[in-house]
Amino acid sequence: MDMKRKLWFLTVFLLIFLLAGCGAGKAKESSAGSEDSITGESLQETLEDKSENEELHRDGTYTSMEDVALYIHLYGRLPSNFITKKEAEDLGWTGGSLEPYAPGMCIGGSRFGNYEGLLPEKDGRFYTECDIDTLGVGKRGAKRIVFSNDGLIYYTQDHYQSFELLYGEE
Repeated sequence: MDMKRKLWFLTVFLLIFLLAGCGAGKAKESSAGSEDSITGESLQETLEDKSENEELHRDGTYTSMEDVALYIHLYGRLPSNFITKKEAEDLGWTGGSLEPYAPGMCIGGSRFGNYEGLLPEKDGRFYTECDIDTLGVGKRGAKRIVFSNDGLIYYTQDHYQSFELLYGEE
C-alpha cells in the first residue's frame, strides 16, 4: 500500500475508535430524570478508574471535574492554571471569559462560604471553590468543585444548589 492509503486507513480507524469510545463513559440518568445529571455511583466509578489509570503531573493544566478532583485529592491544592477572582480582577477581568486577560487560566482558589449550610461543618474546616470546564470559554457556567482543608471534595453542576461527594468521608 502507498503511504496515502495507509494514512487514510489509520485516520478512519482512529475516528471509529474515538467515536465508539465517546458513548462508553456517558453518565446514567438520575431518578429525577435530568438528562445531564450524574449519579454518585457513576462519579465514584469514573474517579476510581481515573485514580488507577492516570497519573496527573503536578505542573499540568487541568479543568475537567475528574482531573481537578483527582489533582486536589493527590496534591491538596488546585492546579497552577487556577487564579482567584481577585487576581483576575487585578488583570482587568470584570466577568465572562478569562482568556483575554489570563490565557490558559481558570477561576479558582477563593473561599466558599457555605452560607446555606449544605456542606458539613466542623471546627477549623473551611472550603475553597473553583470553576470546572471553563478553559477558553466565554462564560463561567454553573459547574464547580468545592473542597475542604481536611480532604472533602465535592462537585456541583448546578451552581451550589446540590453537591456530590467525590473524595473524603463526611
